[in-house]
Amino acid sequence: QVQLVESGGGLVQTGGSLRLSCAASGSRFTTIRSIYTMGWYRQAPGKQRELVATITSAGSTNYADSVKGRFTISRDNTKNTVYLQMNSLKPEDTAVYYCNADLSTRMGRGDYWGQGTQVTVSS
Repeated sequence: QVQLVESGGGLVQTGGSLRLSCAASGSRFTTIRSIYTMGWYRQAPGKQRELVATITSAGSTNYADSVKGRFTISRDNTKNTVYLQMNSLKPEDTAVYYCNADLSTRMGRGDYWGQGTQVTVSS
């Protein structure tokens, strides 16, 4: 079984910063073979889940227009971990942030999600 475990959420004031982390791991019976694209998505109350940023295994990045210039996605392939550095946070960034990974195991390739971490930006 594959797990994505997020950390780093919390409460911050407008203009503040947070850094989210997400580590992918297998189990005794499931080894991760390759991780392709990793990303962050968010869902605010009453809204659909939306893309925040993605990063390929080669390091190519893609950002939502609303976070360009404020958020930076990065990854450490040796640790199967993706990060999201969030600066100049705004109240509209308040949401549950979900980590996503497109990866393969011996069972095949699939899309996996973390449990989500709450980010709250106070005005």
